[in-house]
Amino acid sequence: MRINRIFCIGKNYADHVAELAHLGHAADGDCVVFMKPASAAVHEGEPIPLPRHRGSVHYEAELVVMLTGGGRNIPLKHALSSVAGLTLGLDLTLRELQTELKNKGKPWEIAKSYDGSAALGDFKPYLEQDLQKLEFSLHVNGELRQQGRTREMLYPVARQIHILSQSWALQPGDVIFTGTPKGVGPLAHGDKLVLASEGIGEFRWTCRQEKK
Repeated sequence: MRINRIFCIGKNYADHVAELAHLGHAADGDCVVFMKPASAAVHEGEPIPLPRHRGSVHYEAELVVMLTGGGRNIPLKHALSSVAGLTLGLDLTLRELQTELKNKGKPWEIAKSYDGSAALGDFKPYLEQDLQKLEFSLHVNGELRQQGRTREMLYPVARQIHILSQSWALQPGDVIFTGTPKGVGPLAHGDKLVLASEGIGEFRWTCRQEKK
C-alpha cells in the first residue's frame, strides 16, 4: 500500500520525556502530534541522508503502523480494526535546529519534516497481535542504543488512532510513528543502523553525509 500521510506521536515514553528535558525540551503532559510528508520516507536499503551545515541528526526508533483508513471520530474500542500493517522506523530530527526553533516559540517542522527524515522498514500484515506487548531494538554500529517496550507507551496505539481521527479523516495508507523510548542520539557518516523486532523483522540502513 502506498504511503499517504505520515503522522508522528511525540513524547510518548516517560523515559524519553525525561531525556528530552535534559536537551531543553520541557514536558507539557499533552499528546504531541506532528506530520511529515510522504517524501520524507527512506526505505530499507536506501541511504539515510545527513543534511550538511544544519547540525546533528538524531535517531528515534519507533513502532510504525499503517492504516486501512477509518475516517473521522473512530471509537476507541474499534480503533485497532483500522490497522493494516506493522513495521519499524526512525523519526530523524535536526536536534539543534529543533531546540533553537522551540526556544524562539516558532514551529519546528523543518527540523522534523525534511525529505529523508523518516526511515521505514517493509510493512508486515497486522495479525491482531497485542500492540502493547511488542519489543524492538536499535543497534548503531553493533552497539545497542535503544530498547523499546510498547507496554510503556503513555498513549497506546488504539488511543493514538482515536485522537488522530478527531482531527483528520484517516485514509488508507496513512502511517503513524508511535513514539520513541530513551536513548536518542546523533548520527555520523557511515553509521550502520539495525532495527529489529521479533515478529516484525530486521531492517538496515547506512548514513550518508550529503555533499551539497
